[in-house]
Amino acid sequence: MAQSDDKLQAISAQLKKGVAPQRETVRSFLLWFHAERRGFRVVRRIRFKLKKYGIATSPDFEYTYIDGYVGFIQAPPEDDPTAAHSGTATADPTYRLARLDSANKPPVSVKPDATLQQAVTLMLTNDFSQLPVMTTPREVKGMVSWKTIGSRLALRRPCTTVRDCMEPAQIVSIDESLFSAIGTVAAHDYVLVQAQDKSICGIITASDFNDQFRRLAEPFLMVGEIENGIRRILYGKFTSKELEDAKGPGEDGRTIEGVADLTIGECIRLIEPEKRWNKLGLEVDRVEFISRLNKIREVRNDVMHFDPDGLEPTDMELLREFAKFLKGLRDVGAV
Repeated sequence: MAQSDDKLQAISAQLKKGVAPQRETVRSFLLWFHAERRGFRVVRRIRFKLKKYGIATSPDFEYTYIDGYVGFIQAPPEDDPTAAHSGTATADPTYRLARLDSANKPPVSVKPDATLQQAVTLMLTNDFSQLPVMTTPREVKGMVSWKTIGSRLALRRPCTTVRDCMEPAQIVSIDESLFSAIGTVAAHDYVLVQAQDKSICGIITASDFNDQFRRLAEPFLMVGEIENGIRRILYGKFTSKELEDAKGPGEDGRTIEGVADLTIGECIRLIEPEKRWNKLGLEVDRVEFISRLNKIREVRNDVMHFDPDGLEPTDMELLREFAKFLKGLRDVGAV
């Protein structure tokens, strides 16, 4: 029996006895299933196992910060309206700030009466562009930044203490949508993140967003490059009937006018027969090529579900290697 089955079976037995199981971080929970990220395939596999043992996580493991804790409860019936809040039905799919690492790390702060030199030293030594000015974990007095300091000094305004150089702080809830916060960050270069208990639990800067979207954008760009590379290989090699025959089951009403209309799965279906494969004129192994392309198709599903956790490192490496392989074929004139 797999580790995940052992764990879930034990949890199910505890719940039936009325015993509260030990909570786990999402990260450690994923390791039960030999996973590090919550991609589409991983989530689907975990939900199948949870359903098998009549268990749900609270909060839902798919939408919680990866180092946050989840508890285990008995899954309510699927027709129970509370199921949607326990992960057994369709949970809220909104990507919230709570998913970001930087939203879950309390920021370094200074007090209003701290000297300007103290604030500047903290910003320089930590490579910060701004600091929250706080008296307690819940009490925010403002924000000091290079911009606020520079504008005061340029206008020859007194700027001895942090209080002299701060401006109102931008604060958003940790439950705020990731995308709705973009405008605030674009306008102010940061947002302070407020937890449900009203404490400041993180700070998200423009740099954090840049890193996050770079991690998300690279797989999209790689998948697009691979799809275009595959269609370039197929272009002009097949008849209209062959392209139509490659359509997936239940797609009879869809018109295929060219290879650009084919999905990756349909491209695979098109070239699987050896007779059609030979039309490509590629001196590479057909079985290995199609096997790799099938793996790309599976990874593409994770990419298109836009998970802030990003891809597994092995999946990202697969995309890079296959894109490089296709480029190599183009460089030597094979396609």
